[in-house]
Amino acid sequence: MAIRNIVKEGDEILSKACRPVEKFDDKLGQLLDDMAETMKLADGVGLAAPQIGVLRRVVVVDVGEGVIELVNPKIIRQDGEQRDVEGCLSCPGEYGITMRPMHVVVEAKDRFGNTFTVEGEELKARAFCHELDHLDGILFKKRAIRMLKPEELE
Repeated sequence: MAIRNIVKEGDEILSKACRPVEKFDDKLGQLLDDMAETMKLADGVGLAAPQIGVLRRVVVVDVGEGVIELVNPKIIRQDGEQRDVEGCLSCPGEYGITMRPMHVVVEAKDRFGNTFTVEGEELKARAFCHELDHLDGILFKKRAIRMLKPEELE
């Protein structure tokens, strides 16, 4: 496994839509392993491939229940509403209040190309939505109701 550099806001790759994964091979497995390791080292709960400079529809999420790998993910159901503080590894030190669904169902493929669904509530739902937005070139700041000032974070 290798630690990858996390792309920061301002890099144009973060505003681009990603291409679907078509080859489920060792290279994809290595990408997923690297992403999980990078996310953990950065103390994040999610990481999308464009955040490490790769324009592929690949996401990893870990809200404390183990790493969930999502390849070519799409939200197939969402309901409810939550309003909470959100940040991003690509926007260090910046936080905003966003509205996200309280519950989502995501359909994706695993590293071997098998289709599965996974549900998320609260933080997991927020993380899924946040990371899938990255795959379409959307940063959380675009979804923020308002950004927080440093003194509001203390």
